[in-house]
Amino acid sequence: MNSNNKAVTAPHTQNDDYGAVRNGGAGLSNLSSRGRIKVSGSEAVMFLNGLITNDMKTLGANTWMLAAFPNVQGRLIAVVRVARLEDEASSPQFLLDTEEITHDRVLKAIERFTLAGDFKVVDVTSESSLLTIQGKRSAEIIKSVLEVDVTGLSSNGILNSTINGDPLTILHATHTGEDGFDLITSSPNASSLEARLIQAGARQIEAETLETLRIEAGVPKFAIDMDDTNVVSETNLDEAISFTKGCYIGQEIIARIKYRGHVAKKLTGLLFDTEAQVEVASPIKFAGKEAGRVTSVTYSPSLERSIALAYVRYERSEPGTRVTVVSGDREIEATVHELPFVRGSWYSERVMTNV
Repeated sequence: MNSNNKAVTAPHTQNDDYGAVRNGGAGLSNLSSRGRIKVSGSEAVMFLNGLITNDMKTLGANTWMLAAFPNVQGRLIAVVRVARLEDEASSPQFLLDTEEITHDRVLKAIERFTLAGDFKVVDVTSESSLLTIQGKRSAEIIKSVLEVDVTGLSSNGILNSTINGDPLTILHATHTGEDGFDLITSSPNASSLEARLIQAGARQIEAETLETLRIEAGVPKFAIDMDDTNVVSETNLDEAISFTKGCYIGQEIIARIKYRGHVAKKLTGLLFDTEAQVEVASPIKFAGKEAGRVTSVTYSPSLERSIALAYVRYERSEPGTRVTVVSGDREIEATVHELPFVRGSWYSERVMTNV
């Protein structure tokens, strides 16, 4: 995983873009570097269901879900968001959205089935763009710019519209724990749409701020917080796994872990007592014994202290457990904390709609 072991020196005040997202405004980020792959065909559900951890048969029209691609050992290849764009029973259409670093992995995993049946795969990454707007004012700004009301969308809902005559797909989705929407359109429309959203009040989110928001929201990142050494069940992405669907690659291992009771370690949070300089990959100890390691670390302006994502052994992962992080020649006290660290309006929406 992440080999960048630089110590974190944290800011003491909120950046304007951070405050826009957390304090009732809206922040905008261009996520077009992520991979986007369209899958269609009468056998798309069958083939995808045999490759991913979630149940394609439960995915309704104009909704999305998280899923993982595991290998035969149940270890992680990639995490994707699967969106069902059309509801034609004869030829449903799906969009797979994944991190940039796992784009080629996902393509490689699914392209080999294109000759096996009615299963079509088209990589639309280069011809499309993805913007995300996050924060309480997101829906208001979208309506003012696009004249589209997204306030009624469920927390995993999709709305199809147009912009300049081109298709526009709006997904109700968070990357920060706050309410938010992802806007997918053709690449030529991205710059003008971005400018219009900023003019309407969205604030550009800097990459460093987006990273802080991600960690506060407990969202793991591939090659930093998870990789192909991790069994899917360790990554705290329980909503991406169905334990009632039929067979898929790696299911036996993942199911065995589930029914034996728990994984050996799991991604969780660490809350430090103050601002702390902590190196990525620092070991975690409990009563002098190895208990895990840090994967991501940042300073949380909302909590006014440093926080981290970390793998902690199951028996030490109970929230409230006090542990010691060994960073260089320093021992720093921390408390195991459930994820997410910050629960924004997105989580309230999920509770209300029971999604």
